[in-house]
Amino acid sequence: MKRVLKPVTYVIAALYFLVDAVFMAIAKPISDWLARHVVLRRLCVWIKSLRPYPSLALFSVPVIILEPVKPLAAYLAATGQLLSSVATLIVGELLKLVLVERLFSLTRNKLMKIPAFLWAYTKFQQAKAWVEATEAWRTIRAISKAARQYVTEMKKSVAVALRQP
Repeated sequence: MKRVLKPVTYVIAALYFLVDAVFMAIAKPISDWLARHVVLRRLCVWIKSLRPYPSLALFSVPVIILEPVKPLAAYLAATGQLLSSVATLIVGELLKLVLVERLFSLTRNKLMKIPAFLWAYTKFQQAKAWVEATEAWRTIRAISKAARQYVTEMKKSVAVALRQP
């Protein structure tokens, strides 16, 4: 059984890391930019002033607004508009992720006062720690780090080559 589950664990860890890395690499800078944006300061103050349960309810807003993106992307794919479908799905999911991440960063302390949320978040953190402790995760992280270093070195060598006459 262990021999069968090991490759599955590698695949799950690789997919989790890939999706997380791709979306968070894009979502985090966008979220940070939003945090610094002057126009949104009043909105942030209002969000921070909410009590725990209204803060939790606020998470439904981006989900309700952006969840129809998935059926729309499926429709576009079914009608042969594959590029539009993929773009719609990526932009919608990325926007939803950015908004949820930003809301969580603004309301985390209040959300942790809700017992069920605290329990679920603790279980999520435990599951994440378990995945990150697996050999598969460490292997994927090492491969990813090596690939990033390789790309960085390639960029440097191309830049040096372009500077020389």
